[in-house]
Amino acid sequence: MNWEFSFLYLLQELHTPVLDKIMLFFTKLGNIGMPWLAIAVLMLCFKKTRRCGIAILGSLLVKELVGNLLLKNLIARQRPCWIDTTVPLLISSPSSFSFPSGHTFDGFAASVSILLYYKKAGIAALLAAAVIAFSRMYLFVHFPTDVLASVVLGILAAVLVHKIVEAYYPDNIYKIHR
Repeated sequence: MNWEFSFLYLLQELHTPVLDKIMLFFTKLGNIGMPWLAIAVLMLCFKKTRRCGIAILGSLLVKELVGNLLLKNLIARQRPCWIDTTVPLLISSPSSFSFPSGHTFDGFAASVSILLYYKKAGIAALLAAAVIAFSRMYLFVHFPTDVLASVVLGILAAVLVHKIVEAYYPDNIYKIHR
């Protein structure tokens, strides 16, 4: 954990008023997965994008069940801001445990789901997810291993759900069979 605090303290040296505003914007953007939920719901409205919307929702559901309900409570890892209270926070101290990072898990689960269907949009979504993930360390509310593990968990959730969606929600579901 020493290297993790060293890394987080290094990030604290990067703070500027402009960067603070950018990181606050991205971390708030990632709150409870709102942009990802909105994208999924929008995609559900159109036949052409429906499978991707279903995959995003499925991946976010996996995150909620595995990340928030199981792992956070099972591992019960303290947040860096709970351990070192001398670092001033730009956001309210979160009340849930640190591992895994929900913002990061959501972002990578959703963005990889998008990437598996739409390469260009998926790359843009991955970039947004990466900035959201970085913001959580910059704001001193997650350890680097919380974020790295959440990237992996998000990717795994997206790939698993993608395989399920492709198996049970085929392309030709709307074609009339005579």
